[in-house]
Amino acid sequence: MNLTRRTILAALSATALLAPLVAAAQELPRNVRLVIGSNSTGGDTYQNAAIVADALAEKLGINIKVDAVGPTEAFKAVGRDSRGTTLMIHHDQSYLGYLYGVRGYEDIFASYKIGPTVSVNPGNAYLVPKDSPYKSMADILAAAEKGERVRVAIQPGGVSEIGFSAMKYAAHAAAPGSEANLVPVNTGSQSDKDQALFDNLADVINGSIQSNEQYTQLPADDQKAMRFVWITARPETLRKAPEAGMGAMTRDDMLKFASPETSVPLGEGKDFTFDKVFFFIYNKDMDPAIVAQIDEALAEVYADGKIEKRLTDAFFIPDFRPSDEARAHLQEKNDTYARIISEIGEPSN
Repeated sequence: MNLTRRTILAALSATALLAPLVAAAQELPRNVRLVIGSNSTGGDTYQNAAIVADALAEKLGINIKVDAVGPTEAFKAVGRDSRGTTLMIHHDQSYLGYLYGVRGYEDIFASYKIGPTVSVNPGNAYLVPKDSPYKSMADILAAAEKGERVRVAIQPGGVSEIGFSAMKYAAHAAAPGSEANLVPVNTGSQSDKDQALFDNLADVINGSIQSNEQYTQLPADDQKAMRFVWITARPETLRKAPEAGMGAMTRDDMLKFASPETSVPLGEGKDFTFDKVFFFIYNKDMDPAIVAQIDEALAEVYADGKIEKRLTDAFFIPDFRPSDEARAHLQEKNDTYARIISEIGEPSN
């Protein structure tokens, strides 16, 4: 029995004990608004939220509408509603924004309730032009140590930046002071980061398998041709991806760019890894019975297996953890990344 199945069965057993409470106390209303921390209806946050919302709505016999309002408005909306009428789904940006001191972000562990995790996007990555002299992350860190200025395009303050912070951390550990040669090129969307590479304004960019794999198939003399140098996902996460991978990139191809084959040292014999996890966020005063109701319903949904196919087909890794387990997991990630950000001298609250 794998870990995911054990987690699901444990959640079902635990929530079964709470069934009388759920039946007697407050439950989710008939119509629920699910706000997401993204303004896009075509991105990975919306895709995840839509898949989960459909499955949860069907299981509970209610209506759930996904509303792409962006992080600031999403936090405001869920912060105003303790009845369960408004729920939120977002990813690690929710706590990374606070660690990086981004305006409008609060400590989610103090200001909100953490709900269950639902999936992982294993695609977070870093790329270089196909004709770049940097063939690997080892080359990039060695260049910084030799005094070369390496420009890295990121969207500051969250998921896009955390891998860059890890690069600086590894550079500093290998040769103190060399981290200053890793220079951020602060951009906006993925298309902005791509354009920085096309225009030779950056040597490395943060990207994703989903967005950038297409560019790796171009011939080397094409201005848009790219090459992966690092995929931040844990190898055990990538091994759950379809063997065929995405596009022309198989799962085995992906693993070559992930730890341990591609190493960005974190110290104590460990590599830095980062899984982009999607999870629910609730009003801090929401009735525990509703929390239990959602945990139980999702445990049954994931045990059924249909949602796993939908998520996997969209190149997401199913990752259900009930609320208590999810909070502990995310708090551990938060604490690790807080240490990295703090030790390289970047903003942290």
